[in-house]
Amino acid sequence: MYTDSHCHLTFPELAGQWPAVRAAMRQAQVTRALAICTSMEEFPRLLALAQAENGIWASVGVHPDNEGVREPAEDELIAAAAHPRVVAIGETGLDYYQMQERKGGRSIADMDWQRERFRTHIRAARRAGVPLIVHTRAAAQDTLRILREEGAGQGVFHCFTETPAVARAALDLGFYVSISGIVTFKNAADVHEVATLVPEDRLLIETDSPYLAPAPHRGKTNTPAFVPLVAARVAELRGVPPERVAQASSANFTRLFSKVQEP
Repeated sequence: MYTDSHCHLTFPELAGQWPAVRAAMRQAQVTRALAICTSMEEFPRLLALAQAENGIWASVGVHPDNEGVREPAEDELIAAAAHPRVVAIGETGLDYYQMQERKGGRSIADMDWQRERFRTHIRAARRAGVPLIVHTRAAAQDTLRILREEGAGQGVFHCFTETPAVARAALDLGFYVSISGIVTFKNAADVHEVATLVPEDRLLIETDSPYLAPAPHRGKTNTPAFVPLVAARVAELRGVPPERVAQASSANFTRLFSKVQEP
């Protein structure tokens, strides 16, 4: 019934608890999840999980904030994306906030390596014919500019935390918008508005687990089993039953990630 469109199942908080995580997903009627890649070093573990578990799919890519990891060439990403269980390239994008906070206040001019990595992923996704999973934080205008310059195809802005204007720009580019557990936070006014303005046929939901657990679990380890709480809050904001959000977001997931099978 529910689909978690973005989670990190090989991160230590969840990898060591996989049987319990899977059992909780079944109990919560979460039938599918997309396990997101953040480095090429991580990719073999993700692929093995996706091959072993029905309902689990994988992406391939390098998170924009990751330094000191292997940089994939376009052809390597394309080859990985050809695997039947790999349905997208990413997560990729730009994260100026994290770099400025963690790396001693670098200027935006110092982020050329992020922008070049992003362009590599966009080109690979376009050539491979698979969607692009975009992460953007404190970098929305550069993210949108580069997507336009590279002629990006379809994809999703995951864990959306930008303004409604940025959401509209992403939609104008043909992208989907994914809402995370942040929508359950009382002070997330922009996310609340975005959750109501995204057309039903472009809406995805996610946990981004093990982070950003929705209320009433805020501050705890997040899991895909909590994605129904995201659906419930989005439904409340939109004035529709939770089942409608569950069904629409699952249908959208299948449409965008066309290699995925129905549950």
